[in-house]
Amino acid sequence: MMFRVVKNLLRKIPTFLLGAAVTLAFVLFFSAQQSGSGSASQRGVSADTYALLDAFGEVFHRVRRDYVREVGDEELIEAAIEGMVSSLDPHSAYLNPRRYRDLQVNTHGEFGGLGIEVTLDDESGAVKVISPLDDTPAMQAGIQSGDLIVRIDETVVRGMTLDKAVDILRGPVGKKVNLTIKRGDAEPFELTIVRKLIKLRVVRTRLEGDARQGIVGYVRLAGFSEKVAKTMKHEIKKLNDDARAPIVGYVLDLRNNPGGLLDQAIAVSDLFLAGGEIVSVRGRGGRNHQRFQASKNDVTEGKPIVVLINGASASASEIVAGAPKDHRRPKLLGEKSFGKGSVQTLIPLKNRRNAALKLTVQHYYTPSGTLIHKKGIDPDILVVAEKKTPDSSKEDKPQEDKPQEEDVQLQRALQVVRNEARSATQK
Repeated sequence: MMFRVVKNLLRKIPTFLLGAAVTLAFVLFFSAQQSGSGSASQRGVSADTYALLDAFGEVFHRVRRDYVREVGDEELIEAAIEGMVSSLDPHSAYLNPRRYRDLQVNTHGEFGGLGIEVTLDDESGAVKVISPLDDTPAMQAGIQSGDLIVRIDETVVRGMTLDKAVDILRGPVGKKVNLTIKRGDAEPFELTIVRKLIKLRVVRTRLEGDARQGIVGYVRLAGFSEKVAKTMKHEIKKLNDDARAPIVGYVLDLRNNPGGLLDQAIAVSDLFLAGGEIVSVRGRGGRNHQRFQASKNDVTEGKPIVVLINGASASASEIVAGAPKDHRRPKLLGEKSFGKGSVQTLIPLKNRRNAALKLTVQHYYTPSGTLIHKKGIDPDILVVAEKKTPDSSKEDKPQEDKPQEEDVQLQRALQVVRNEARSATQK
């Protein structure tokens, strides 16, 4: 309401006073916000803050009046908001109405693009690949976790916000995009990928082996979209119904899983635990401290579990991997996880219809109190996967569709599950 009043006032103010008017609008905003928040009102606004707001008003006025082309007020102010929020960390963002809609679509499990989860690399300023998603153009083209995207078509990525880079990566379905990739110490190379409609099949299951070897339930989880825990529970029940002999244990594959919804990470963890803490989340200064506990409904009935992780297992995946590790329930096998331990919340904006603020408000901690952010989780059993050589001339099959002998991590995981099942039987 206050901004509508200020907006009407701005229309009546001469151009040469517009900078001061913008400053006044921000001062009124600060005053209104502080009146409703204890710590901010006690702290007050310093003289330096007023001076900076005055500088902002002057810059806004100068750009609006003197820039080489006319720029709308909305474009200028939204750019200022984007710059403020994106400077905090790669995962906080201002979402204008279009970006907010895109995020809501992604959460429901279907969107257009290449199929990669990305962040910004602090050192290079390039877009860093967290993970290619299963059965997507990015995975088929050979994109790997840790790859740096330094150029998109003819546009250099350095200096972009993460949201703007993602906008360019998405583009129209069916159109090609040329990526310049830096991988490790090798020379940059180019990949041409065709954008497609990405329909995420986040849960895949199958039975491994026979009664003589020991049947193992394989559960692949590619993301944490809505209702994924419910889907997993149903699929695990179906595995048991389809098995010709009792299942001796399970492999939960979280490799290349970039994360997703916090509530689903908690619900998935709960499926494999018989009690105890799953995760705690803590905000600034200890505020918003929450602990999440597991129920006693372990769907595996205490059978051996191995969780597969790698450098592209991030965020919600690390919650699912971290909780059982601290409870010494399953074994973690593979390579160190990515190390994204921050929680973002979506805040719809009252004065900007259909826009929102995605803001990092908490870090999460494993049950033992370990902060994962920028550290990652070490596996109990280190098994390094063979690195693929980039080849843009042919498409790679998704990992779970390859012959098993090529997947050394999965083979070792199956062996560990069967060995633990035999040991439990002999006791």
